Amino acid sequence: LEVEDAPILACAWSQDGARVFSAGCDKQAKCWDLASNQMMQVGAHDAPIRHMFWLQEMNCLVTGSWDKTIKYWDCRAPTPQCTVQLSERVYCMDALYPLLTVGTADRKLHIFNLQNPQKAFRELESPLKYQSRCIANFPDKSGFCLGSVEGRVAVQHVEPANSSKNFAFKCHRENTSSDIWAVNAMAFHPKFGTFATMGADGAYNFWDKDNRQRLKEFKKCNVPLTCGAFNHDGVIFAYAASYDWSKGSEHYTIKTNNIMLHSVQEKEVKPNPASIGRRR
Repeated sequence: LEVEDAPILACAWSQDGARVFSAGCDKQAKCWDLASNQMMQVGAHDAPIRHMFWLQEMNCLVTGSWDKTIKYWDCRAPTPQCTVQLSERVYCMDALYPLLTVGTADRKLHIFNLQNPQKAFRELESPLKYQSRCIANFPDKSGFCLGSVEGRVAVQHVEPANSSKNFAFKCHRENTSSDIWAVNAMAFHPKFGTFATMGADGAYNFWDKDNRQRLKEFKKCNVPLTCGAFNHDGVIFAYAASYDWSKGSEHYTIKTNNIMLHSVQEKEVKPNPASIGRRR
């Protein structure tokens, strides 16, 4: 067990599962070699590091920071392979080679083709009116979903030729939309391309973007859901139930930190075109 000196904001596994990368408020990216139980610094920023991903195809680590940059590291050199200046602080980010998507504090979206990682090939304003909270790339890398603090998700395609398929929908709301909660995280199913949203209302839902419908709504937890993911074959969905700091430190209690596992049934995540029209 490794203990950090500052809050951890991001972590990532190497593809072979032999190393764990972590980063956060100490502004350092670190690598924990599980076999030797050694921790070493592999990167640094001038402000806290918000997101990180291991890119096996490039054999490097990419980090996104509140210093308004993303950096690429080969983990063997003290300086980055490449630094890209962004318009604002990194608030959300996802990488699925060759697609890298970054949402910044000014509601801008920076889209990279990692075959040319030095410069975004497309920059656009968020289709959502409020702060970007999370982003998740489609499994086929043709687009991404963007979640906001206003209980809304935008489904966006990278190529302008597919813009007719773009849309947004409301979620994680109560009492006829008077109570609105942030979409804290999203995750795609590895087999069916459907996806989960996790909200500050303590709920998670499974969605089918192609048929524009909700597949399954689950019972709420009594605390926010902050992150989650499907396992490699999509039969287990893991999610974290913990305080998301939206009401300040006075509402935090350590007893609210839990990791839950849901056994996924195929009918919950498999697209069902025959049921189009079901309430979202």
